[in-house]
Amino acid sequence: MKKMRISKKNLIALAGALAIYFLVSGLLSLGMISKFQEINLMLLGINIILAVSLNLIVGVTGQLALGHAGFMAIGAYVSAIFTMYLDKPFLLAIILGALAAALAGIIIGLPTLRLKGDYLAIATLGFGEIIRGITINIDYIGGAAGMIGIPRQTNWPYLFVMVVFTIVVIVNFLNSTHGRACVAIRENEIAAETMGINTTYYKVLAFAMGAFFAGIGGALYAHYFYLIQPTTFTFLRSFDILVMVVLGGLGSMTGSIIAAAGITIVNAALQDLAVLRMVIYAVLLIVVMVFRPQGLMGTKEFTLNRWVKKRGEVSESAGN
Repeated sequence: MKKMRISKKNLIALAGALAIYFLVSGLLSLGMISKFQEINLMLLGINIILAVSLNLIVGVTGQLALGHAGFMAIGAYVSAIFTMYLDKPFLLAIILGALAAALAGIIIGLPTLRLKGDYLAIATLGFGEIIRGITINIDYIGGAAGMIGIPRQTNWPYLFVMVVFTIVVIVNFLNSTHGRACVAIRENEIAAETMGINTTYYKVLAFAMGAFFAGIGGALYAHYFYLIQPTTFTFLRSFDILVMVVLGGLGSMTGSIIAAAGITIVNAALQDLAVLRMVIYAVLLIVVMVFRPQGLMGTKEFTLNRWVKKRGEVSESAGN
């Protein structure tokens, strides 16, 4: 009976995902989505990838990291090098950019994840600034001017597949024993160590996975906007992603998706208000944090289990 419910849930989720894909594809082909709306649609998908991946590090594992823009930059620059200079396929460039970001996550994670709290935040913030400083001083990738003329290969099918891939992989990871080990580290690291959990291993693993998907987000960004510069990946970008995670709820992947979509839409809606836009944006965040400090979803997830269960109960009662 349990297997049937899981099967129904997966079928409903698949049907919903396909409905969204074909609906947006149809609107794009009919020209019913303007260029401005298309840009924000792409930003929405990229922000979902970034928010969900950072939530794995900050919300699930409990490690306050502020260098996510650095991993995004690595994915963007590495993928752009492979498509622009080496003429490699876009999908291969995405994978290589993501792997480069994951490798950087392991390298920075091994020494810094022994730190905790504010010290870890400062260390990862410094890492992001180091990456930005390196990109400024490498002429091969354009230096301070950045890389211009990157082939525009990011489109709706690529974006949709990568968003779904990110969510599915991270959600399945959280539902595994590895995900539960990460949650145990967040709740009480000392108790987790006492129970035999290798805390350093799991923190580095979460860090590497988060960096991997941030690299995917960076690759998609670079190949949609033609141009990437070091100023694109400052610590302010890391804070933007962190705001999405906190607003949605630490540990809630559903919350990260909702918050990333909501913030992207609000930014787009207030685009014409110039400086006043940031004031309104900040006030909205303050109001949410005052009245809902745990975030929109807290640690809860939106699932179809309850709906399927109720439907099953109705069917059984009808049969009786």
